[in-house]
Amino acid sequence: MKLKTFLLGACSALIFAGMASAETLTIATVNNGDMIRMQKLTDDFKAKNPDIDLQWVTLEENVLRQKVTTDIATKGGQYDVLTIGTYEVPIWSKLGWLAPLDKLTADKTYDVDDLLPAIRSGLTTDGKLYAAPFYGESSMVMYRKDLFEKAGLKMPDAPTWDFIADAARKITDKSHEVYGICLRGKAGWGENMAFLTAMSNSFGARWFDEKWKPQFDQPEWKQTLDFYVKLMKDAGPPGASSNGFNENLSLFQTGKCGMWIDATVAASFVSDPKESKVADKVGFALAPDKGLGKRGNWLWAWNLAIPASSKKTEAAEKFIAWATSKDYTNLVAQKEGWLNAPPGTRSSLYANADYQKAAPFAKMTLDSINSADPTHPTVKPVPYVGVQFVAIPEFQGIGTAVGQQFSAALAGQTSVDAALKAAQQVTSREMTKAGYPK
Repeated sequence: MKLKTFLLGACSALIFAGMASAETLTIATVNNGDMIRMQKLTDDFKAKNPDIDLQWVTLEENVLRQKVTTDIATKGGQYDVLTIGTYEVPIWSKLGWLAPLDKLTADKTYDVDDLLPAIRSGLTTDGKLYAAPFYGESSMVMYRKDLFEKAGLKMPDAPTWDFIADAARKITDKSHEVYGICLRGKAGWGENMAFLTAMSNSFGARWFDEKWKPQFDQPEWKQTLDFYVKLMKDAGPPGASSNGFNENLSLFQTGKCGMWIDATVAASFVSDPKESKVADKVGFALAPDKGLGKRGNWLWAWNLAIPASSKKTEAAEKFIAWATSKDYTNLVAQKEGWLNAPPGTRSSLYANADYQKAAPFAKMTLDSINSADPTHPTVKPVPYVGVQFVAIPEFQGIGTAVGQQFSAALAGQTSVDAALKAAQQVTSREMTKAGYPK
């Protein structure tokens, strides 16, 4: 009896010890479709790593950025894996806030050389990879072929803004809740300002001149904002100043948008008949230009990184390796079809015949990513890197403040001139406070 009790006690102790040894990773991520899909597929990770538990914190884009930035800047240690963008990685790695992914890059099965050079270079500091891309993107035009045909229009592969504006007005039918164009209006440096900054590049505008003087008082910005506000008033949906990526995605999928210029990653969602009422009617084109040599497309990746404050870097790196691997891409293809494979990160995906067949937007996505140039983003010279952002720490705050002004102009709460004046003032003030020029 005593021996049986002892053995039962020993087994219980072993089970408890096994349970106690499991590490829990807290993962902060964005509520985009690809990230939600990843959470649903983590049984595969758990089967391969039974000693690692996962706890998810899933947030709207603006909220995620705020919480993650606050936590890492204060060394709060709330998260073990962060979902961050191409903007944060070079800044935070230089500040020593991120752990390098040395084991991942040394793993031959992971094949770091398969990562698209345009995406990988933005995540590398001093030769070290500090984040792994979960999906990469540029931006492009998604449009309803049936509405274009009905209006007697043909979308060029490389349209101009003037063509887009004319077409948007012609295919608008407000009486049937069909709006010619849906564009981001929700305030945020990564929401409306991602779109408007990329758009302004094609109009010849820039955030700063070579001496870091803000340029919102220049005619190129006025042309950009005038064009945008008037177009959205004529051909956009009501309440556009509240619409970001997810809101416009929903509008497009339910047949209420004739065109949508946004992230290339959305192509799989609007083409999926399970999610989109217009899946069989969607065409794709490059982001528009104004004939000045720059198209209005951006370059971005949502990436997984480890804060330097995490005490679980080994487990975190295992999770990142799983989520950004070729095997994960194959898992998505097996479970959800090749159409839903996370795009924009690996050369092998774009060489895959099954993916090319399933994704009519594959070549357009790759062309858009490869054409974006973060080191020369504008028509005139600039002292900064970044297509839809300025890669300086101060940009988050400044970009959001400017985004609020431009969103207010779109909502009719202020004029374009007043919004630009306020943008110039707030940007000048904050840059002076930060000590620019440096």
